[in-house]
Amino acid sequence: MDLEDLLAAVRAQPDAVCIPQDWTQGRACYGGLMAALLYEAMRQHVSPERSVRSLAITFVGPAQAEEPISFSIEVLREGKGVSSLLGRATQGGQVVTLMQGSFGAPRSSSIALTNRPVAPMLALDEARELPYLEGVTPHYMRHLAMRWGVGALPFSNTPAPAMGGWMRLRGEATRPLDEARLLVLTDAWPPALLPHLKAPAPGSSLSWTIEFVQPLAALTTQDWCRYCAVIEHARDGYGHTAAGVWSSDGQLLALSRQTVTVFG
Repeated sequence: MDLEDLLAAVRAQPDAVCIPQDWTQGRACYGGLMAALLYEAMRQHVSPERSVRSLAITFVGPAQAEEPISFSIEVLREGKGVSSLLGRATQGGQVVTLMQGSFGAPRSSSIALTNRPVAPMLALDEARELPYLEGVTPHYMRHLAMRWGVGALPFSNTPAPAMGGWMRLRGEATRPLDEARLLVLTDAWPPALLPHLKAPAPGSSLSWTIEFVQPLAALTTQDWCRYCAVIEHARDGYGHTAAGVWSSDGQLLALSRQTVTVFG
């Protein structure tokens, strides 16, 4: 199943979605896809004029491929301008992913600015492609095109403070790049701490908050986006990173923060 099939499945039957093996990372379903599906289920409970402003995601446990997952949504409050929702993805009676979402209609304001300039990185045609390699890279990467443009590769014993590059969906029909698809892209990059290690070791996201710049730029799934994560602190097997996502021409699309665990 491709991404469009899975998004359609969670809209049609959110209480029984099976994620195929080719969307996994290690023993678990890919976290970016879990977030995208839970968001897509959440989006069905909010009026269209209220855009998603922020999502707070906790990966409680690993979701298993090929087994039914239920995506349930609770509307916590429907205010005059903002809707607050809580989403749960459960499997086998256990919560695997939690999401709190804030959706808000635009309002009149005299303030309009951005303080997050695009991160410098190698030009697209100079950036190193990160190919999908059977048995080496996670399965989900077959669905993504990525090119390394900032920092070093994982497990290269390189103490770089930042990591990132270029990204877009691979092999999908051309569609608008909406928030669900942006979630799939943004979580694709490995934890920015991994280049500091000199040997392979597991690492994964524990919690993730992402804030979307609305209205989203009019991009498609064939457009390249930029991503750059900066390490702010790391100790005791946990790291804290802050990232930006931009269009190829430097329009800010989203701000992302993650707490990651590293077993090395």
